[in-house]
Amino acid sequence: MAVLLVASMPALYFLQTMLPDGGLSLAFRSSSLLDGSWWPGVLSVMIVHGGWGHVALNAFMALAFAPPIARLFPGAVGALIFLLLYIMCGVAAALGFGLLHLNSEIVAFGASGAVFGLMGAAMRLLRQREAGPAPLTNGRFLAASAAVMIVNAVTGFVGYVPGLGNVLVGWEAHAIGYAAGALLIGPWFTWFASKPDRFDSRPDVSDPPV
Repeated sequence: MAVLLVASMPALYFLQTMLPDGGLSLAFRSSSLLDGSWWPGVLSVMIVHGGWGHVALNAFMALAFAPPIARLFPGAVGALIFLLLYIMCGVAAALGFGLLHLNSEIVAFGASGAVFGLMGAAMRLLRQREAGPAPLTNGRFLAASAAVMIVNAVTGFVGYVPGLGNVLVGWEAHAIGYAAGALLIGPWFTWFASKPDRFDSRPDVSDPPV
């Protein structure tokens, strides 16, 4: 499923370039939360991008962070569960961004909010994935998250990412998507993850003397 997700990004962008408006109608407009026209832009925002560089960056990040999460949810049902996690992170990122820019006509597009959600989830799986997500208070998770958010804030301050043309950085959507993924992977692992069977010996059981 991770490979299909990554492959879908350039494929969908290729189709986007053929649209009369270049895909602008599929973007998410912050003020749509006020006038009630936010649907379905809150979903379609994840399938449109601002250029090949924008697509390549999101696809590269998805390739890095999607596999460890997708492996937790095998099979056709697992693929749907993984995709639901991805979509929910993207929706949370779009809605959060819209609420922060409620009176603006700014238009958002791209899968980066959802991809950052995968990153947030993956960061909680820094230890062995079979052990489940690390606690939100785990030192390694907090340190990694702090580093990610510092880089995210810096790119947001600069406003643009080199090589991506005139695409503005929606750093707020990134942060919200990251937080959504970090929070959702806990219940997702508990409810849906495929957990390998283990031989579990009680502490008071010992091997017979040799």
